[in-house]
Amino acid sequence: MADRIDPRPGEILFDPACGTGGFLTCSLRHMRQRYVKTTQQEDVMQAAFRATEKKQLPHMLCVTNMLLHGIEDPSFVRHDNTLARPYISYTQSDRVDIVLTNPPFGGREEDGIESNFPAHFRARETADLFLALIVRLLKPGGRAGVVLPDGTLFGEGVKTRLKEHLMEECNLHTIVRLPNSVFRPYASIGTNLLFFEKGKPTGDIWFWEHRVPEGQRAYSMMKPIRFEHPQGCIDWWGGAKRKGREETPQAWKVTANEVKARGYNLDIKNPHTVADDHGDPEELLASLNVAEAEMTNLRNQLKAILAEALAQ
Repeated sequence: MADRIDPRPGEILFDPACGTGGFLTCSLRHMRQRYVKTTQQEDVMQAAFRATEKKQLPHMLCVTNMLLHGIEDPSFVRHDNTLARPYISYTQSDRVDIVLTNPPFGGREEDGIESNFPAHFRARETADLFLALIVRLLKPGGRAGVVLPDGTLFGEGVKTRLKEHLMEECNLHTIVRLPNSVFRPYASIGTNLLFFEKGKPTGDIWFWEHRVPEGQRAYSMMKPIRFEHPQGCIDWWGGAKRKGREETPQAWKVTANEVKARGYNLDIKNPHTVADDHGDPEELLASLNVAEAEMTNLRNQLKAILAEALAQ
């Protein structure tokens, strides 16, 4: 995600739910490999980081992580709840160039947090509140890469209003659909990478379906997703301007009007995937009955053999 967002020294980069600092370290590595050539550029880069973490242990680990990665002053990593601050209190001075984050999802905020947000965005689901805040925090022309669950894509009510707001305020240009096993063993729900830029409404949305590498059934702690696995997506991306994108067995495009007609349901499956043919249900049921009869017969034969052996 850091590679696709392509942060540069001096751009204000914010992770509002930074955990142990994974996005920060990846962004550091990206800029040092590509853009940072002098100590002055290093200083400019370090001065533009912003991060917040609610939980004490991840916050401490993030600060340690920053020190281990050569950050001289990691005090920019705040121990706080980003959502506890009223939505309207974030003003122009709080705007950022880049948001890279994996906000917590599946959980709910404590009572009263949702009251910090406008009535039409109020929700107890943490990921929904973060999405609303991210759109507000981006500068015009700012860009974001955000991990969100499938529930955000197909959810209704507040989720529908949030997606409508997102598509009106930002160009939601790419959604990378991930397999359920990416976050195992911590979670096994479908997740997505949303990439958007603020300032223009959404036109076309490109989808890319990331698949587990051939010969591997799923990702796991022993076989996690690695940077080289989405290389096909990187090759297809089309550079900084996203030029030359074409539909492939893993890529497809929908228009904003199509999404609106679907009630802002972004849970759009790959149209190039052929549904598995499991056969006629009546034939399958008949085959099951035959198999069960054979199994019963074999069990009876085994019982008879055992009974005969025990009688001797």
